[in-house]
Amino acid sequence: MVKEQLRKALEKQNYAVFGRHSAVKICAWTKKALRDEDFCYKQKFYGIRSHLCCQMTPALDYCPNSCRFCWRAIELTSGAEIPESEVDEPEDILSGSIAAQRKLLSGFPGNPKANQKKVKEAMEPMHFAISLAGEPASYPKLDALIELLHKNGKTTFLVTNGQFPEKISSLKHLPTQLYISLTAPDEETYRRTAVPTFKDAWQRLNSSLEIMAGLAGKTRTTIRMTLVKGLNMHSPEKYAELIKKANPLFVEAKAYMYVGFSRERLKMENMPSHAEVREFAEKTGKHCGYHIVDEKQNSRVVLLMQKDFPGRIMKFG
Repeated sequence: MVKEQLRKALEKQNYAVFGRHSAVKICAWTKKALRDEDFCYKQKFYGIRSHLCCQMTPALDYCPNSCRFCWRAIELTSGAEIPESEVDEPEDILSGSIAAQRKLLSGFPGNPKANQKKVKEAMEPMHFAISLAGEPASYPKLDALIELLHKNGKTTFLVTNGQFPEKISSLKHLPTQLYISLTAPDEETYRRTAVPTFKDAWQRLNSSLEIMAGLAGKTRTTIRMTLVKGLNMHSPEKYAELIKKANPLFVEAKAYMYVGFSRERLKMENMPSHAEVREFAEKTGKHCGYHIVDEKQNSRVVLLMQKDFPGRIMKFG
């Protein structure tokens, strides 16, 4: 069960915690989209409609890493992997996520600033970003959850830190788009940035990158670099070597954002500007044959793509 101290802290931050280890939080971009003010970079890059997105996790307080830039309360992590005796069923996570989403959106119907057509649509989220907090691969029934979501007509983005390569390789039902977080260009920086539990954490990450390379053509693959000034924003040529190992379709270079509990570990000066992120992305891309195809300045994120990939980016409907 989620620790009471953690539950209270997260509920103050407008998380909806349910079951033994699951949660939903309405993203700021979803709220902006409902007011016709703006939308998430994933809508700009991939066509994901922000007002239909459910930002959730099946592993709220379980993760083998304690990344310094993480917005969650890593000090209250319950462990690296969810015990079999405490596993929420996929059906309960799906129904709980939708119920939590609707409850968190309860203030939007009738709100004169909201687009009521979008509000009505948002009550039945169609895209599940399995990435809110914790490590989704810590959830033993992740494959069954992805299968259930797809059977219900949902699309899925799965974000993993690569510490459970065997879980990635054993997925029979691949997410619509698979992300691996690449938080450092070398092992020493990785240990300072990700603060991993596993002694062989760097080897596990590299195994996951190799597995991703084998998924080319089977699902959309993405490497995400969260860039922190003064910590991991160096050696673009080394990042490039790791990217070539994974051979992803996309690479997202994104600035660390000074939000949540990360403010207790880092400073605002650790947050790079969009221009700095773009420059670093360009340098990295030159070393691995990727080029910038899109960007969103107010999210401080840049999208790179393989230069020899034919055609335009296939966007979701």
